[in-house]
Amino acid sequence: MAGYLNVQTLEANFLNPVKTIFDVQGSGLEGGRNGNGESVSMEMTGGGLVTAVYENCLIKDKEQYEYVNWLGARLNGSFRYINVPIITDWFGPFPTIGGLPTPIASGIPHSDGSYFDDGSGYSQATVYGKVLENAGLNSGTLKLRLYGASRDIRWSEWFSIYHPVKGWRAYRNWDVVTKSAAGSEVDGGAARTFKDYTLALAPPLREAVTAGTRVEFARPRFVAKFPTGFTLPSVVEAFFVTQQSMQFVEAF
Repeated sequence: MAGYLNVQTLEANFLNPVKTIFDVQGSGLEGGRNGNGESVSMEMTGGGLVTAVYENCLIKDKEQYEYVNWLGARLNGSFRYINVPIITDWFGPFPTIGGLPTPIASGIPHSDGSYFDDGSGYSQATVYGKVLENAGLNSGTLKLRLYGASRDIRWSEWFSIYHPVKGWRAYRNWDVVTKSAAGSEVDGGAARTFKDYTLALAPPLREAVTAGTRVEFARPRFVAKFPTGFTLPSVVEAFFVTQQSMQFVEAF
């Protein structure tokens, strides 16, 4: 069985991608044509595969070259996996701190106000959710409670769930079916505002979930591999920044 758990996560910021592309491909197929000659399409079971492209990563430092070389050694051949973050920092439902959307708050001290020896503190997501009702494998809807959001879920949001067998998997909603209770409650030892939603998902759930399962909106991620036929070579370009692009497809 493939190992989807305890997989390392791609260092997205370290790679300096100029552009990132995230998509769900293969979610439908053509089912012939009707009497008017129009194509009839239908949804594929499982709803397609999540894909990602990190385009024109700016590689210039020694450590970056070493990291890219390691990625090629690990992932070439498309049989090993890595968790790929989906960069939604700019348009997710995150609060604005210091003039910028902030999916992850950092520099949080210990309870006594002190920091670690190097002056750093803890970090935590500013927005997250939890599943409100059990949902089965391939379920197309999910009921969740969203904490700390600066706005309602409107058109669509990327989020991820860490499943006990399938590991990190990414989803996005294509519809807000219902928006119900709103209020505040103590969660994780702090009072947090929340709203409840029923969301229509694409792709559907890769594994059953139980009530109380955490849902991540800050840097959602999915376990992935290189698509078949793609390799990441070691490239050194004298006196210039090397630009390399990377492709990923959801692992099964």
